[in-house]
Amino acid sequence: MPSPQETPVQGVVVPFEPGTPPARLTRLARPEVVERWRAADRSAHAPHLVAVPGEEGDGADWTGAALVTARPDTAYLKIVDAVGDVPAAVAAVVAHARRRRLAQVKWEGWTASPEDAADAGFTPLTPPLSHSEGATGPAAGHVRWLHDEPVSEPPYYGQSTHFTCGAVTALVAQAHAGTLPWAALDRQAELTLWRDATNFLACEPVGLGVALRRAWPTSPVTVHLDTDRPVLLDHLPAKDQEWRALLQTASRTEAARLGVPVDPSRLSLTALRDAIGRREQVLLLLSLAVMQGFDVPHWVLCHGAVPGAVVIDDPWANAATGDTWVDAHLLPVPDPSLDAMSVISPGGFRGAVTIGPARPLNGGPSAA
Repeated sequence: MPSPQETPVQGVVVPFEPGTPPARLTRLARPEVVERWRAADRSAHAPHLVAVPGEEGDGADWTGAALVTARPDTAYLKIVDAVGDVPAAVAAVVAHARRRRLAQVKWEGWTASPEDAADAGFTPLTPPLSHSEGATGPAAGHVRWLHDEPVSEPPYYGQSTHFTCGAVTALVAQAHAGTLPWAALDRQAELTLWRDATNFLACEPVGLGVALRRAWPTSPVTVHLDTDRPVLLDHLPAKDQEWRALLQTASRTEAARLGVPVDPSRLSLTALRDAIGRREQVLLLLSLAVMQGFDVPHWVLCHGAVPGAVVIDDPWANAATGDTWVDAHLLPVPDPSLDAMSVISPGGFRGAVTIGPARPLNGGPSAA
């Protein structure tokens, strides 16, 4: 529900057509803003305009407008920019998100001032420690949650290669828990952990769990993998599958030696939420087919929960679609969507690694 001080603004919602932006928009937006909106193919993120009609109320003129996008099957909206009467346009987006029963609205900091964002009820996102390979993004971002449950913010670190998502999610989880100083999140740490966990090039669940135990012996680690066959190999020729399968067998042997449990049952969304409630963090393997349009297994960090959605951090952003770190950071995904995304084909298995809290170290920002 809106706060007592907030008056919902009824906006006009229309698709954004980059080839023919309406004159009502170009009268409000500077040319460089419209050019940024048109620079990426945002079509996969359902780009639309939320506009505030003029005093006549017939839609013939707008006093403010915002370009709004979102990754598919998620529970947020992102304001790329707001133009004209910025407070009214942002209020219209928030009302639009509430009508859709979403968890969150984000606002990229291309043109948003911290003062405007704060006045609209947004809080600043911590700037990223790095961008993912090939990605760009604004220096600042803001978030407004549409519920009362607090969600703690991990550091955002974008993976520096196409294949180090598993190592990055593990490092971010440990930094969020206070086990690793935020200052230690860098490319050397990323590649060092990946080298210990990799099945060349991917990190499979058991190998990732073993590498975590080696790196942080005091962190409780459990691997969840509901298949006993080698995974993430089916796209490779048979001769390349064979030696990687042997490495996965060796990882299982090492897990048994180090005392890393490998749970053969499927981690349910209920169990995942329960783990988050116990202040555990969940590294979850999912497919990017829905959110990014290509069916590639990818590790994300599940670290928070709100009504109807799990909050993840994704170390990858796809600049070609206008996706930035603001999308990937503190990203709420509805439970049914996350459940479907995390069934990996072929074989229909689910892979995850849960990490329990360990003794925090001094030297990093508080994650609480």
